[in-house]
Amino acid sequence: MDITEKKYKKLSIQVSLTGLSFCCFDTLNNTISSFNEVIFDTIYKGVKIEDLFSEAFQNNPELSADYDEVLIIHHNNLSTFVPAVLFDENYLGSYLQYNTKVFETDFFAFDENKKYQINTVYIPYVNMNNFFIDKFGSFDYKHSNSILLDKVMDLSRNDDTKTMWVHFAAGHFEIAVIQNQKLLLFNSFEYQTAQDFLYYILFTAEQLNMNPENFALELIGEISIESEFYKIAYQYVRNINLIDVEDLRWNNYFSEAENRKHFILFNS
Repeated sequence: MDITEKKYKKLSIQVSLTGLSFCCFDTLNNTISSFNEVIFDTIYKGVKIEDLFSEAFQNNPELSADYDEVLIIHHNNLSTFVPAVLFDENYLGSYLQYNTKVFETDFFAFDENKKYQINTVYIPYVNMNNFFIDKFGSFDYKHSNSILLDKVMDLSRNDDTKTMWVHFAAGHFEIAVIQNQKLLLFNSFEYQTAQDFLYYILFTAEQLNMNPENFALELIGEISIESEFYKIAYQYVRNINLIDVEDLRWNNYFSEAENRKHFILFNS
């Protein structure tokens, strides 16, 4: 690209079956210039996801602006991590079959993390990618867990204790247990109640011999100290924290809660 044509703007869009969120980066100043979230109403059941995306584009003109880079982030629980030494690009589906129902017609993709020698194998939303091809022509895409893991691995540097990182979202949450940039466990759990949430945290801790009196539980995502999920975990885990997002807030003017909720998107 000719430097005179460069916009110094990047668009990241995080997509799921329940909606999308997006932010625009000013790459010259490394700041987030705008952000929005679109949640699909349940009354839309039966409506094609592409039609809901079209409506979102009509209502948010920033999505149709010109960008140097576009990144689509697929947010689902159809993923797994594979150490680079065990990875073979020809067998992507076989890695997923242990924790995800896979079909012969599924399209598989992977994100390579050279820094930590680990690959994310996942099933992207093909119909969504096709929609974005029509809109943008070319773009990059990643799985949300790739961004999440890379960031919490960075944050675990020089910490020799086992830390449990939980990314909380509507209907599901991810648990990563990391010890000084070494991934010990990563799993995704669906929940309906706060008791479900607590059960999976304590069960995971028990499997890894982590004492609730000692280990650090770092919470990311859509959770606050007022939520019933935080309150019930607080009763059983002594060292519980909402992740510190002050460093992230240096590049935007959004609230602490918004930075915690959109931690993956804002770190993309």
